[in-house]
Amino acid sequence: MTPSRPYLLRAFYQWIIDNNLTAYVVVDAEMPGVDVPKQYIENGKIILNISPKAVQQLDLSNDAVSFSARFSGVPYQIYAPMRAVSAIYAKENGRGMVFKEEDEETTTESGGSEIPKRTDNKKGSPNKRNGRPNLTVVK
Repeated sequence: MTPSRPYLLRAFYQWIIDNNLTAYVVVDAEMPGVDVPKQYIENGKIILNISPKAVQQLDLSNDAVSFSARFSGVPYQIYAPMRAVSAIYAKENGRGMVFKEEDEETTTESGGSEIPKRTDNKKGSPNKRNGRPNLTVVK
């Protein structure tokens, strides 16, 4: 299956923009292929405003995020492989999504995802499997 990150990123971007908020992405600037202004990197990460008023030619493809923007008045072409994007959120309220490494998923030999099976016979919370939360709500 194709990675879900680009689809989720585009959906959250659209939701943030539709609500007249400011879309920010967090990028791991130390990953190979990332091209961002080095002077704005902090702790190996850079936070980029990708709202329509801040960027031009925004492309949220399945492979990467790219756009042109100005940093202190200097034009710059930004490129971040999709794998380097670790989060998207609205500046005003912090709502958004943090992405996990997709390599952590369990896969079958045919390449599809395998859903963990419940090992206990007890009726419990539908959001728990093997004692671990399966889904959490972040406010």
